This record gives sequence, structure tokens and C-alpha cells, in this order.
Amino acid sequence: MHKVLFAFIVLVCFKSQSFSQQKLEDDIEIAYLNAKKGIYWALDNIPQKKLKLENELIAEDKLYAKVKLEIEIEGIKIESTGYYHSNEVNIKIYKSNDSLVKEGYLRN
Repeated sequence: MHKVLFAFIVLVCFKSQSFSQQKLEDDIEIAYLNAKKGIYWALDNIPQKKLKLENELIAEDKLYAKVKLEIEIEGIKIESTGYYHSNEVNIKIYKSNDSLVKEGYLRN
């Protein structure tokens, strides 16, 4: 009887732990997707005259991402932080002017 009870307790704990890990993975994935949205927003809004751009992507009274774009010598640096509940994911990318032209984000 004790072996059956022990096996049941172990099974319940394992199932509970795997469910909470999956929920955390899903929350982190959503925060990551929000950070990617910030990257794409910045690439679509590269300023022509400013050297720096900062913006917050907000919808339905929720902060989805904070985006910073800096124009540097021969390229740009983008930092996007995505949010979901209490999770935060930060992505930094660097793009050369040549790759921005090649990908269609800048004109010659």
C-alpha cells in the first residue's frame, strides 16, 4: 500500500512540475516573440535624420516591447526588450548598412 501511495505522490509531483515548466517555456516564448516584433518595428522605422530612436510598443493597455535603435558608423544597433506577464526577454542585433540595403530596409 505504501509503495502505491509513494508512486502516486511521485507521479503527481512530476506531472505538476512538467506543467509549470511548460507554462514558463510558453511565457518566455511569448516575451521573445514580442521582442522580435520590436526588432521588426525598428527595421521598418529607421530614421533618416536622427541618430537615435526609442519607442514602446503598447496595445490594449499592455506594454509588449521597448525598442532602442542607434545609428552607428556603417550600420545600426537595435535593442528590443519583449514583455509578457513578469517575463522579460532582451534581443540585440547589429546590421551593417550593406546588409540593410541588401534586405531592402535602406535605399542607396
